Amino acid sequence: MTDERVFRVTETPPNTLQYRFDGPEDAPVLVIGPSLGTTWHMWDRQIPELTQHWRVFRYDLPGHGGAPAHAASAVGELADRLVATLDGLGVRRFGYAGCSIGGAIGADLALRHPQRVASLALVASSARFGSADEFRRRGVIVRTNGLEPMARTAPERWFTPGFAAAQPAIVEWSVQMVRTTDPGCYIAACEALAAFDIRGELGRIGVPTLVLVGAEDQVTGPGDARTLVAGIPDARLALVPGASHLAPVEQPGAVTDLLLTHFSAAWQDTLAAIPAPSFAPRLSAPVLPVAELTAAPAQPEAETGGRADPYGPGMKIRREVLGDAHVDGVMAAADDFTGDFQELLTRYAWGEVWSREGLDRRTRSTVTLTALIASGRLEDLAAHVSAALRNGLTPAEIREVLLQTAVYCGIPAASAAFTIAQSVIHVETTPPA
Repeated sequence: MTDERVFRVTETPPNTLQYRFDGPEDAPVLVIGPSLGTTWHMWDRQIPELTQHWRVFRYDLPGHGGAPAHAASAVGELADRLVATLDGLGVRRFGYAGCSIGGAIGADLALRHPQRVASLALVASSARFGSADEFRRRGVIVRTNGLEPMARTAPERWFTPGFAAAQPAIVEWSVQMVRTTDPGCYIAACEALAAFDIRGELGRIGVPTLVLVGAEDQVTGPGDARTLVAGIPDARLALVPGASHLAPVEQPGAVTDLLLTHFSAAWQDTLAAIPAPSFAPRLSAPVLPVAELTAAPAQPEAETGGRADPYGPGMKIRREVLGDAHVDGVMAAADDFTGDFQELLTRYAWGEVWSREGLDRRTRSTVTLTALIASGRLEDLAAHVSAALRNGLTPAEIREVLLQTAVYCGIPAASAAFTIAQSVIHVETTPPA
């Protein structure tokens, strides 16, 4: 057996991921995925013990850790790149552990490539990450201000206050990971998290799954973890005291022990008999069995005139463009008198027109802003300024659109539009305190 404690790093083509191997070549492969804004180094303190039993494969997200900046805006696309990378290396079956978006990639693999995944660990992860609006606004902030606001607030999202105060060097290291990330790839990953929602599919994850969460995680906390274990048939919950979102960094010993126990047990019947690791748990983290719950079956799309009803796709696009909060407010206000009109808007404006491939969403936002100003229908302008930012227009580009309307639509209309847009842009692009 060749013991490769010296890792190998490879830079890969656009449809694959940058990766490294640690551990003996003939051991079973354990794939480990990072969280948004971090690199594979977030797992450094787990490697010495994991490589006693497995060949550990770590990867970086696009634009993270010096990886090529080939942005991917869907979790499924990231999972496909990972599969392509592993295919190129001849790795067919593996265990998988991932943190946050890394966990989402693992869940996607278990759903779409169940024959590849022997066992799964979801660390600080979720079936749906907060609200889509939250992540799209984060993308707007990065597009406008760069990554400094995200770097500055990373420690409070990732660590407990006591750890952050006691470990300033680790805090600075975490901030630097964010600062060195490619902004476009960070924004694309935010889009991927905004669109990710597997709550209705959890029952199809058929591999033994450890759901591990820091007891003080304010990003994807114990509530998110319990949703996962309630939906996944063969899942157990591990709650790590004294840890927030980056539990592998904050409580490395406890996380390592839990991963060793889970993967050693789960692989006994699926890959090979792996000697049970000998270790004394360094921090009590309860692992709780959870009874199986049946997920609700997906509802088929209605058919109209021999083709799919555009209402469902229209509502999806409407939410992506205008935001969940806006759409929820509009739909909640609809009654027997206005409900049919909202249905018409969703089905035809969003499902038929906004869904067409002839123009991208940036261009459609530009056209919409101009049309609203030209027609004097400024009551909807604020919502579409927010939508324009979400669709990738910068404040400077919106300003140019409004200047152009001043020439062709008149100074008074443009003046009112500038007032509305200025207020919206200030709110949407101001970083959190």
